[in-house]
Amino acid sequence: MVTDCDVCIIGSGAGAGPVVYTLANLGKKVIVLEKGGWFTEKDFYKDEIAVCRRDTFTPPLEKEPHVIEDIDSDGKWVAESNAINRRNFWNGNMVGGSSNLMSGFFHRMKPVDFRLKSEFGAVEGANVVDWPVGYDDLERYYVLTEALVGISGKVVSHPFLEPRSTNDFPFSPLAEHAISKYIDKASESLGYNIIPTPRAIISRPVRNRLACSYSGYCGSYGCSTGAKGSSRALLDLAVKSNNCEIRPNSRAYKIETDSSGKIQFVKYFNQAGKTIKINAKIYVIACQAVETSRILLLSSGAKFPNGLANNSGQVGKNLLFSAGGIGSGIFTSDQFSREEFSNLRDIHLFVNRALQDWYVIDDPKLGPQMKGGTIDFLMAHANPIRRAQKVKRKEGKLLWGRELKERLKEEFTNKIRLNFEIFCDWMPNNDCFVELSKSIKDKDGIPVAKIRVGYHPHDLIPGKYLAEKAENVMRKMNTKEIRSSISGSPPANLMAGGCRFGNNPEESVLDKNCRAHEVENLFVTDGSFMPTGGSVPYTWTIYANSFRVANVIASEV
Repeated sequence: MVTDCDVCIIGSGAGAGPVVYTLANLGKKVIVLEKGGWFTEKDFYKDEIAVCRRDTFTPPLEKEPHVIEDIDSDGKWVAESNAINRRNFWNGNMVGGSSNLMSGFFHRMKPVDFRLKSEFGAVEGANVVDWPVGYDDLERYYVLTEALVGISGKVVSHPFLEPRSTNDFPFSPLAEHAISKYIDKASESLGYNIIPTPRAIISRPVRNRLACSYSGYCGSYGCSTGAKGSSRALLDLAVKSNNCEIRPNSRAYKIETDSSGKIQFVKYFNQAGKTIKINAKIYVIACQAVETSRILLLSSGAKFPNGLANNSGQVGKNLLFSAGGIGSGIFTSDQFSREEFSNLRDIHLFVNRALQDWYVIDDPKLGPQMKGGTIDFLMAHANPIRRAQKVKRKEGKLLWGRELKERLKEEFTNKIRLNFEIFCDWMPNNDCFVELSKSIKDKDGIPVAKIRVGYHPHDLIPGKYLAEKAENVMRKMNTKEIRSSISGSPPANLMAGGCRFGNNPEESVLDKNCRAHEVENLFVTDGSFMPTGGSVPYTWTIYANSFRVANVIASEV
């Protein structure tokens, strides 16, 4: 049979880039279908209104909503279109996906993360399982990601340092904010093992990418120098091989199978709205968790009446976010000399400090050992509108005129906010999943994803414990107005699961190599494969696993 390509890949983010790069450089013919546009460094401007307050890089919710189902104060599940509630679960709609917009906090998962059930036992009401692969299966691909995607940092010894086959990162640490030394001093005086945070941002030029320019705007923004390790760092190299064709503004909406259950072709709309078919030997889906589940559920057929690869009923189930929360403290100008405070107000440098001393919590007050997590320290986002919004009210009253001006002046000239973020395992459970909406369709008349966002009460326990430790550091630094928020509300920028991998086809969608149990020529390589997420941001592990699976695919085409 004549095919259009060896491999067709739907999506182009962190789960796609390593597959595209590996196959193209091995001489395989690859076509990438990307729903969004193809932006380059010159398109990534630092405009808060365009990028953060409007839908520049994500679909407008009026045209492409999701339905969010949450539990109300009466304990009932209530579903509402996010075109109404504005809870946006789109994370980036462009070549490179949401990896263009990430902050680049890169921690490896640790051996214990792959054995969550074996190490800590079952959790009632949670669907915790061990991974079908271990840390050792991914370690060399973590190293490959460091070199090709580009990770800067410094490896230091600490109690929960994961095993490494290399002594350090290939890129030296980024320039550090003056506040980092205060965090170091406070943490060390408390007996905590403060560590540098690895970042997927290069500190020196490499392969036509420029080093970080220290604009102070990373999270939510594309990188105008190419320093950030988005998937485009790999896609650009793949295109240069002449074996990869990226088709932007190409929305895949249906995957067709033959009578045996093997994929025949994928249908997509091009920019003009015309339907086109792609025929390949192997297909890879990497659309991020919600949309990957959605396209599988939309792709029903004679052998798969409930959606492609879904005779087990597991597609869309066990959706993951990241448990934990956020916190902050404020420094004021009267705590420092004029020169010191001036240095601390610099928004352009990186804090890059983390704590993993409680990656496993062994505290009798909480009972048996339990999985803990990671604390990352960072400056409050530089966005001025967002910052101003936080002070426009006082005691519930909207401020105007002189009172508002004085409060804004105080905020921008006399205060510095230091934040912390906490990452813990999100317990997979039966109330966190993706299905198709029965009533709401998008602009093309296709059912949208309905996302139930229930969390497990266990998620709050390690989160609150870690928040206390982070607040200890804040108090030691004499910050004011210390506060934290640990809740079950899902952070929409950290999602995985929905197509978990495993050895039992009745309880998982994919095998250990991320091939669909029921479809021999289908792989899923975004974060959907993850049965549990670990206590770190997911992106580095998604990259590493995608490199691993790329080798499997390469051996078959």
